[in-house]
Amino acid sequence: MSKELLVEIRQKRKVHGMWKEGQATWQKYRNVVRACRGATRKAKVHLEFNLARDVKDNKKGFFNYISSKWKTRDNVGSLLNKVGVLVTKDAEKAEILSAFFASVFSAKSGPQEFQAPEVREEAWRKDDLHWVEEDCVRDHLSNLNVHKSMGPNGMHPRVLRELADVIAEPLSIIFERSWRTGEVPEDWRKATVTPIFKKGRKEDAGNYRLVSFTSIPGKMME
Repeated sequence: MSKELLVEIRQKRKVHGMWKEGQATWQKYRNVVRACRGATRKAKVHLEFNLARDVKDNKKGFFNYISSKWKTRDNVGSLLNKVGVLVTKDAEKAEILSAFFASVFSAKSGPQEFQAPEVREEAWRKDDLHWVEEDCVRDHLSNLNVHKSMGPNGMHPRVLRELADVIAEPLSIIFERSWRTGEVPEDWRKATVTPIFKKGRKEDAGNYRLVSFTSIPGKMME
């Protein structure tokens, strides 16, 4: 936290107060916010560069900084079960949230008609028209955001993007076969689920919304 950055932060707070009182325009406030954000990012980059450069002489500072980035806050506190008792164990809280999310889930479409594997395979062979083009899959892979989560399968979007030319063909075959047979790979049906608190009492499971991270290839096919 340098003196220059402290000045930027104080200026932002000052202009924010002026804007709330009608003494400054929204555009002026936004400009100050952008300047403060830019100064903060530069200070962070400078700090990380110095830590990496001096890691041999300051290992403790380097690893303290890394450890601070690994730490995550407890998102879900104690929850009330059906009988109104607070539970604190993670497994019990997961069961309460799972039961609530399942109770409010509604399918958008009815069950599809079941087809035997032989029937699906025959339909796959008869129709020679390609639904999924390899070039289309390659374009999607090349445009992946490398800063997004890698999902439950542990495959990072940067890896998929760098290997776009190699995996575009096998992925297009998997996509095509999935569309024709009506089957989805098992790994693509798995998700990392995170409950996000909305508002109200944190002890009530109904005040959390569900966010799920699925595999990137599955998202691409969607």
